[in-house]
Amino acid sequence: MPTDAERSLAVFPGGSLGEYDLPPGDVLVLARGEGARVWDTAGRELVDFTMGWGSVLLGHAHAAVLAAVRRQIERGSNFASVSEPALQLAEELVRAVACAERVRFCASGTEAMAYATRLARAFTGRPRLLKFEGAYHGANDVGTVSLFPRELRDFPEPEPTSAGFPRDAVAEILVAPYNDLERTAAIVERHRRALAAIVVEPLHRCTSPRPGFLAGLRRLADAAGALLVFDETVTGFRLAYGGAQAYYGVRPDVAVLGKALGGGYPIGAVVGRADVLDLVREARLGEPGYVWFASSLGGNPVSAAAALATLAELRRPGAYERLFTLGERLREGLRRTLTEAGVVAHVQGDGPLAAVVFTDREVVDYRTAFGSDRRRARAFLLGLFRRGVFLNPMSTKLYLSLAHGDFELARLLEAARAALRDAP
Repeated sequence: MPTDAERSLAVFPGGSLGEYDLPPGDVLVLARGEGARVWDTAGRELVDFTMGWGSVLLGHAHAAVLAAVRRQIERGSNFASVSEPALQLAEELVRAVACAERVRFCASGTEAMAYATRLARAFTGRPRLLKFEGAYHGANDVGTVSLFPRELRDFPEPEPTSAGFPRDAVAEILVAPYNDLERTAAIVERHRRALAAIVVEPLHRCTSPRPGFLAGLRRLADAAGALLVFDETVTGFRLAYGGAQAYYGVRPDVAVLGKALGGGYPIGAVVGRADVLDLVREARLGEPGYVWFASSLGGNPVSAAAALATLAELRRPGAYERLFTLGERLREGLRRTLTEAGVVAHVQGDGPLAAVVFTDREVVDYRTAFGSDRRRARAFLLGLFRRGVFLNPMSTKLYLSLAHGDFELARLLEAARAALRDAP
C-alpha cells in the first residue's frame, strides 16, 4: 500500500497545494491542528510557524471561531447575497479601517487584489501600476511580476516570475525598489500620465518601511493623480486592529484585506473610498467606468461569522501586546541563537512576524536580500522542518499566533540551534 506522502505526490504537483517545495522524502499529509501545533497522518506532532500562511492568527481550531461557525452552518453556508454576518462584518471594517468607506467581499487576497487594481485603472482611466520589487500581491499579473526576479533588470522594467500572462499585461507593471523614495519618485514622475496606482505591502514581506517612506508614497500618488493601494492581506488586523494604516499612520485610497481576518476561513475584501468602490454598483452597468465585481463565495456567512469571532478576540485587552511580545521574543531568540552559533545573519520582522536572511548587510529591499546565502537559508529551513517545526521552506517569514507560547518558542529555538550546527 502506498503511504499518504506517496499518494499526495501521485496526485498533486510536487505533492503540495502550492509553494511547499519539499524533497519527496519530507512530504507529509496533515491530519489535524490545535492551537499552535499540527499532527500528520502518521501521528507526528509539529509546532506550527506557518499557521495557514498567516490565516490562523488565533490558532488552529479556536473555540470561539468553532462555535461561531457551527452556529452559522446550521443556518446556511452560502447565499451569494448580503447576510446578517456579512453586514455586521462590513460595518465593523468601516469602523476599524481608516480608509474603509465602502466594502466588497471576495474569497481571497489574490482575488481582492485583482479587483483593487482593476478599480484603480477604471477610476483613473490609466493603464499602469507601480509595485515594489519582490512584493507578492497574489497569483495575478501584478503579484507575480518581479516577485522572485533573477535578472535584476534596470528599474522600472518588470521581470515575469510566472509564465502564462500576456506580454502586454506584464509591460504595464512598473517596478521600483522598496524603501527608495528618490528612485520611486523619479519613476512616478516619468510615467505619471499613465500611472493608475502605487501598490505596496506596507510591511514589505518582513522588511519594515524606512521612516517617511509610506508617507512619501502618499504624496507621490496625490501629486500624480494616482491611487495609493495598500495590500494589507498580511498586515490587516495583524500589526494593529486597524491594520498597517493605523500602525504606520498613513491612509491609502484603497486597501486589500484577507488572511487573518477570516480566522482560517476563506475571505478577501476590498475596502476604500466611496467614489472608487461605487464603480462596482450594478446600476452602473453600461457606463464607461463600471467595474464588474462579484464572487460566489465572497461574504459567505460562514467566513463572515468566523471573521466576526476572530475580531472579537483581537479586541480583547492585551491581544496585540501579546502578539508583539511573542514576535520580539522570537526575533531576539533567533538573533541570540545565530550569534552563539557564530553565524552572520539578519533577523527582520515586526509584530508577530519574523524572517532570517543569511547576509551581513542590512536588508532594506529585495536586492539587499537577493545577495544573501540562499543555499544556507534553504538548508536551515529544511533543518527546522525535519526537527518538528512546520513551516514553508520557500517562505520569507515565520508566522506567530495568539496560541503560541513558551513551549513553541523553545521548540523552534532548540531546532534552530541543531539546524545551524548541522547545516553545511
